[in-house]
Amino acid sequence: MARQVVIDTEECIGCESCVELCADVFSFNEDEEKAEVILPRGGSEDCIEEAIETCPVECIHWED
Repeated sequence: MARQVVIDTEECIGCESCVELCADVFSFNEDEEKAEVILPRGGSEDCIEEAIETCPVECIHWED
């Protein structure tokens, strides 16, 4: 099974930095005011890694 990117929505503060960096993988849920993963197994790994490193609350990570 391939790894996929996930967001711990309990920790997410809705800064949208991941959405700005990787709009093909992340989007902003207006109702929840938090980011969400829309393409868990796709997208550029470099872009996802940058989003992981940029997240101020470190709520984005890989799961196997």
